[in-house]
Amino acid sequence: MIISAHNTAHVQQAAEALCAGELLGLPTETVYGLAADANNELAVAKIFKAKGRPPNHPLIVHVASAASVKNFASEVPAFAQTLMTQFWPGPLTLILPRLPDAAAAAAGHQNSVGLRCPSHPAALAVLKACANKGVWGVAAPSANLFGRVSPTTAAHVAGEFGDDLLIIDGGACDVGIESTIVDCTRAAPVLLRPGVLTPQQLSDACGVTVITPNTPDADAPRASGTLESHYAPMARVQLMSAVDLQKVIDAYVREPVASNDNAHPTVAVWARSPVQVPATHVNQFKCQAMPASAQDCAHQLFAQLRSFDTQGVAHIWVETPPLSPEWDGVRDRLTRAATPTR
Repeated sequence: MIISAHNTAHVQQAAEALCAGELLGLPTETVYGLAADANNELAVAKIFKAKGRPPNHPLIVHVASAASVKNFASEVPAFAQTLMTQFWPGPLTLILPRLPDAAAAAAGHQNSVGLRCPSHPAALAVLKACANKGVWGVAAPSANLFGRVSPTTAAHVAGEFGDDLLIIDGGACDVGIESTIVDCTRAAPVLLRPGVLTPQQLSDACGVTVITPNTPDADAPRASGTLESHYAPMARVQLMSAVDLQKVIDAYVREPVASNDNAHPTVAVWARSPVQVPATHVNQFKCQAMPASAQDCAHQLFAQLRSFDTQGVAHIWVETPPLSPEWDGVRDRLTRAATPTR
């Protein structure tokens, strides 16, 4: 059931559902989350079951303010405190040492926990209402089946879980991709997942260089959304340069069609550069212009992948985003979406 974020009674209804151990579709500025009381192990278990998510894959705990961090973290380094001051509420998750009795199941039973204060007004309203009832934080991974495309509207969430889930509709998400994750359990901050906040922005804000590992970091705690294959639509995603994209299109239209087929399977093309499709084959391609800015592209990314799926395409060919820091979050999500599951 979808309820309105603009109705005070509905916000209270959402908070009461969470406090009663139920699940909630919760809008944030990044993506919609599948939320539950982070300290209620039975409620958290419902998240893992509903998503089909491995129980050792940790969830991010969302809090109403930086003051609530003390209910989950045993220590907050100075640079982490500065990051909170600069970017909370906002699309930044900090991994901190976890209090022994706090959010154990949500943290995948690690000795660390990911914490975030979202900026979406509906999320904050629900979180504050929960805090007033003694629920200091809610675990809220993306509200989709595990490994699939994250939802950025209430309708996306309903499409994943049906009418039985209570969903508070806060409109389309402003950011559109998940939060930047920074590990703050070591001597210096380490980037675990890129988002819309760049390492330079983070480093400038906290006065400490944020380390960006070039290879998998064995010392890093497990974090949400960092599996090799993730965010995948039903269609197969392939990334390629603009030049290679045009070559593949040209080769595709030259391929002979099998005698029992009327045409090749339909292909979606999402590119910043112009592509040429012969008029005789235009119906085989669903071409969509990719936004020129990283921010606009992030906002559209998951909704666009979902749209291509609803159009029944077999392949999604995407022009590889630029190799610049502001595009890291988009490029990360597309790379994972294009990686086959093992």
